[in-house]
Amino acid sequence: MNYFTYTLPNGIRLIHQYVDSPVAHCGVIFNTGSRDEKSDEQGMAHFIEHTIFKGTHKRKAYHILSRLEDVGGELNAYTTKEETALYASFLNEYYNRTIELFSDILINSTFPEKELKKEKEVIIEEINSYNDSPSELIFDEFEDLVYDGHPIGRNILGTPENIKRFNRNDVKRFIRENYNTDEMVICSVGKITPKKFQNLVERHFAHVPENPRKHQREKFTGYKPETRLIHKDTFQAHCIVGNEAYDSKHPQRMAMILLNNILGGQSMNSRLNLSLRERNGMAYNVESSYTAYTDTGIINIYFGTDKENLERAIKLVNREIKKLQTQEMGSLQLSKAKKQLIGQLAMAQENREDLMLTLGKSFLLYNRVDSLEKVNAKIEKVTAGELMEIANEVLDREKLSTLIFK
Repeated sequence: MNYFTYTLPNGIRLIHQYVDSPVAHCGVIFNTGSRDEKSDEQGMAHFIEHTIFKGTHKRKAYHILSRLEDVGGELNAYTTKEETALYASFLNEYYNRTIELFSDILINSTFPEKELKKEKEVIIEEINSYNDSPSELIFDEFEDLVYDGHPIGRNILGTPENIKRFNRNDVKRFIRENYNTDEMVICSVGKITPKKFQNLVERHFAHVPENPRKHQREKFTGYKPETRLIHKDTFQAHCIVGNEAYDSKHPQRMAMILLNNILGGQSMNSRLNLSLRERNGMAYNVESSYTAYTDTGIINIYFGTDKENLERAIKLVNREIKKLQTQEMGSLQLSKAKKQLIGQLAMAQENREDLMLTLGKSFLLYNRVDSLEKVNAKIEKVTAGELMEIANEVLDREKLSTLIFK
């Protein structure tokens, strides 16, 4: 993978990959998310993601939204537990327009109180909508269960009470303290030379004062497995089973990704999907997911089923876990699993917006980007014994927490 990197004197990092396409993708990613909020700031990072589009010293909200849309582009943003991103897709000829707009939004946003007030209502409606979706809500509730009392367990959207209290001074203070130049990457995939990309970024971002991060994130410790049943007025029972898992720099992270893909990844032939859905018709949606954070991680198994089938479905899940712990995969079986994951990763890179964000996130966290060949080599090194070892450690029944909506 040929990509260009550069660091501005103020600490802002750039990464760019040249592709011969009329459409370009560019983004700005910060190593800041909801886990960086204090308890009375819960929801602030997501609130900023919404309100940063609401006006600058020279543009009103309408002009910000129209700047790229008028030329066929798209402007978007997202917030996670550990990162915030602003990104866009556009025709190559509008690189300067896009990077100048990013600069204006990130440096000159005014956060008008009138606009903040309107957006508070929008976010509160988003929270209410989320609370009406048990199949989505249960994931955040489960992280709150696993990371009991720790900032990383809190819901990204925040609480209506907090949202109502936020004002312009709160927003600007949070930005000043948490959006740091040495924890910021500008990433790009498009038909522009590295030198021209560097010049554009320098023109619009080199004047930003250096603002290195001074605080350290609070590391999570003291996980204790717990089982919790919450009664809800739902047609289905929703269940999540899981545990704390490996962080983003753990030497067995790639093996963990492979194990998760085998157990309940995106393919229809995952073990959980074959067991619960194909053979027994007990679930429409069953999956497992593994998320690696900078200093912790989480694995969970989710399914929704008829309330009468809940206990049997849990037994089927436990049976699949037990197989991974006690039955070593044969060489052919393991080879197929590796080829499946390698193919999925290769196809994901065909989506160049995702590729741009992947480049940015990898450079932000590791200060490097591994080529597909290097990633594939890591996958090929995983052994059947290693997968059994991880299954026994991370999916140990004594360590699993369970959350049920019924």
